[in-house]
Amino acid sequence: MSVASFIISLFGFTILAPLAGGLLAGIDRKVTARLQSRVGPPLLQPFYDVAKLWHKERWTVNNYQGFYVLMSLVFAIIAGVIFFAGGNFLLVVFILTLSTLLFVLAAYSTRSPFAEMGAEREIVQVMSYEPMVIIMSVTYYLAVGSFNTNAVLTLGRPIITYLPLVFIGLLFILTIKFRKSPFDLSYSHHAHQELVKGISTEMSGRTLALVEVTHWYENILFLGWVGIFFVWGSWLAVLLTVVALVVVYFLEIFIDNNFARVKWSAMLKWAWLVTIVCAVVNMASLNWSWLG
Repeated sequence: MSVASFIISLFGFTILAPLAGGLLAGIDRKVTARLQSRVGPPLLQPFYDVAKLWHKERWTVNNYQGFYVLMSLVFAIIAGVIFFAGGNFLLVVFILTLSTLLFVLAAYSTRSPFAEMGAEREIVQVMSYEPMVIIMSVTYYLAVGSFNTNAVLTLGRPIITYLPLVFIGLLFILTIKFRKSPFDLSYSHHAHQELVKGISTEMSGRTLALVEVTHWYENILFLGWVGIFFVWGSWLAVLLTVVALVVVYFLEIFIDNNFARVKWSAMLKWAWLVTIVCAVVNMASLNWSWLG
């Protein structure tokens, strides 16, 4: 990761990611509405919502809550900058996990029983997807020979040809990462899910606006994880990556609108099962090929 690529990624991701993330949220709402035979809100509604929250009166349970949410946003940005600058994939995973844990601390700091329940659900979600994410970064190293995300540009073919089962596992846990049904246990963007807003129950105003913006940053980063499976040293990679990102995101919206929320135990069991079957088998096959 060069200094120039880091600076470009710093300004590019920090400025463009929330714009793209907000547009994706607007597209999500429009597509969801169409699937439910509704017109839906304007495409720019997510930006209007955040702007409205930002101008509301500041009201927090304590000073720690806002600090934890702000630091969660900062670490999410750092993770995205390192990833798109071609930095260490494993480091990105750890920094993003730290961002999530700070969000959990923000909920715990309120001492609200509803927020604490949401925080506990969030921890269960982390326990569900983290093994898959860690193994994905390890198998990436085995396939590419480096943890650096820009190493795929030197390959003669996309790494999905090496890691097809890992990619399937990533698609499964992305439903958790995108906070989509059936795995949106701790924090849902849909009003019909529950009366109390899970982990963000005690968050409002600018604090809640920062939570939404953080989610936008994370979504762009997660799509970057998908895209890295289709990037290699060819101009065709751009077209293939764009098609893959569109298909994957619309698949997530389709799943979100066709599956009801499951219990935490089912999410944990299925996520670990997919991790064992897909990620571990693919990693074992890579090791055998290296030994051969």
